[in-house]
Amino acid sequence: MPRIETGPVRAIGAVDARIARPAGGQDTKPEKAAAPKPAVVRSDALDAGAPPVDAERVSMIRKAVEQGTYPVVPARIADAMIAAGYMLRSPE
Repeated sequence: MPRIETGPVRAIGAVDARIARPAGGQDTKPEKAAAPKPAVVRSDALDAGAPPVDAERVSMIRKAVEQGTYPVVPARIADAMIAAGYMLRSPE
C-alpha cells in the first residue's frame, strides 16, 4: 500500500487567515457587505399600547407583602394555576 503524504504538521489552534483559501482554490477578495434590510415591517395598527396596570393597586400589594400581611392561600393559588393552564389549551 502506498504512503499517503499529508504535508507539514502544524499545531492545532485558530485558523491563520494568511493561509486560508476559499473552496475551489481561487483567491477572491471579500465583497463589501450591503446595509442590512429590516426583516419585518411593523404596523402601528398592531401596537397594543401601554399595558393596563393599576399603579395604586400594585403599590398596595407591595406594601402588604413587605409588611407580611398579604394573604397567601395555597388552594387559591393552585386553582388559579390550573385555570391558567386550561386557558392556554383552549382554542380561542
